[in-house]
Amino acid sequence: MDNPARGRILATMEHDCDILIVGGGLNGPALALAAAKAGLKSIVIDALPADTRSGDDFDGRGYALALASVRMLARLGLWDTLEAHAQPMHEIKVTDGRVGEAQVFLGLHFDSAEIEEGPMGQMVEDRYLRRALLAAMEAEPLVAQRAGETVIAQETTAGGVTVTLASGGTLTARLLVGADGRRSGTATRAGIRRTGWGYGQTALVCAIAHEKPHEGVAHQFFMPPGPLAILPLPGNRSSIVWSERDDRARAINALPDDEYLAVLRPRFGDFLGEISLAGQRFLYPLNLTLANSFIGERLVLVGDAAHGMHPIAGQGLNAGLRDVAALAHVISHAQRRGEDIASPVVLERYQQWRRFDTASLAAATDLFNRLFSNDNPLLRFGRDLGMAAVNAVPGLRRGFIREAAGLTGDLPDLMRG
Repeated sequence: MDNPARGRILATMEHDCDILIVGGGLNGPALALAAAKAGLKSIVIDALPADTRSGDDFDGRGYALALASVRMLARLGLWDTLEAHAQPMHEIKVTDGRVGEAQVFLGLHFDSAEIEEGPMGQMVEDRYLRRALLAAMEAEPLVAQRAGETVIAQETTAGGVTVTLASGGTLTARLLVGADGRRSGTATRAGIRRTGWGYGQTALVCAIAHEKPHEGVAHQFFMPPGPLAILPLPGNRSSIVWSERDDRARAINALPDDEYLAVLRPRFGDFLGEISLAGQRFLYPLNLTLANSFIGERLVLVGDAAHGMHPIAGQGLNAGLRDVAALAHVISHAQRRGEDIASPVVLERYQQWRRFDTASLAAATDLFNRLFSNDNPLLRFGRDLGMAAVNAVPGLRRGFIREAAGLTGDLPDLMRG
């Protein structure tokens, strides 16, 4: 005679997949592909329709991928496709100044020639990275996608987790991953609170075409209202991330293109010749937000769902990909040892690995923004003196270069050379 209790136990072990991933942006698909390398099946639930994600239009957005992130994309089989659309970042120049001043370089200069591994990073446009991730997921039999779906409820049991979709269906898995952004519904439904604050700054994001070649040099120009990043794209184009006070940013973004450029030009300078807009313009309010826990019962948070920080160091996506690589490392090793990949012991390994690092990075970006986004003469003198000191000491400078390349600390398997 069959044992009903035994049947219930077996039922809890029959899941639609190993990992349910809520969020189909960049980190979610990357995790699904990384998990597949360990033989784990994933379903990626994405609120956006597939054709929206796969569009070929250039919208002006690009990502500064650290060398460690490039290594990870290569290990996932994506870099052969992406490399043709990537721009190596050979140098980074950091300058302190004011609007309208000539950008005379008196700050930090990081040169990839000082490390053996090659360029510190690569710039890749959003459209190419998303399409590469989508194509790789479609080609991977261990990854399924549920596009145009949202999660409205989640329930955890001893044997797994169940989510309810807005369409009325349910899905079950061993582990639930929230990769659904700074306002993560996955975290909220799990009762995970957040700590953070706004900066009173908004980032204006766009791409520009310019007359002169950028030579693969990225610039970070600090001004009292906020930093301006000029990041090289393929050809004579650059991605702009430009921070202003909230009201000022909204007013600038409301201007016609020619007036928008008239405000940008004195901040940008003339070192790249004449400039024009290429692609759309975006506004992103800036804040710091950290989940009070990166894990819950059979639940993990990655990327912006776990931490959102100021873009001052361009580390947002890199930090998210490091989360993904660390989580893939932890669960793949647990799987090989025969452990439950969603057990508290396994998930705590991920949290211990990533929470201190991301909190430290968030604190550093917060400090840098507060230190540089002002015109206090004493602070200005101190920070310029500090940059000059770092620039004058090769060992310190090399350490910063390796940090920018993502080569410091305990690297997950996917990010090792």
